Amino acid sequence: MELVLDFAKVKAVIESYTEKVDSLIDSYTDKKEQLISLLQDIQAEFNYLPRDVLVRVSQKLGIPLSQVFSVATFFRAFSLKPRGRHLVTVCLGTACHVRGGERLADKVERDYGIKPGETTEDTKFTLETVNCLGCCALGPVVVVDGKYESQMNSDKLDHVLQHCK
Repeated sequence: MELVLDFAKVKAVIESYTEKVDSLIDSYTDKKEQLISLLQDIQAEFNYLPRDVLVRVSQKLGIPLSQVFSVATFFRAFSLKPRGRHLVTVCLGTACHVRGGERLADKVERDYGIKPGETTEDTKFTLETVNCLGCCALGPVVVVDGKYESQMNSDKLDHVLQHCK
């Protein structure tokens, strides 16, 4: 199989990417103190924080790169690795654990071939585990794309994940 690249299309994609990045950063030019908000917007756009974009943030805003990376790695909400289109978070806190949270995490691992912190090859799902979501009475709890699913069991989990496009 021969690989043929259309350099005009590649150039257009790169230019579009650069324009999108610059537009995001430019909206914070006078608001350097809102670095966290900018990083949240970048992650919302790309589903993670691309390294080249963090370098661009540093250059355009005049913030040391070490400071940008320090903020990006301090908060667990940020990811430096591409995430799946759907983020699946399984609570493993005490209340959820005794009600089967660990079995739910194991099920996702088995069914999708990923461990916590990993993303499926098709980039559909990323699995994360947390120590507590703060809703112990509803356990076990799984959060899919920000939506809390309470009193989860294997069948309910299958149903929820099958409806992710």
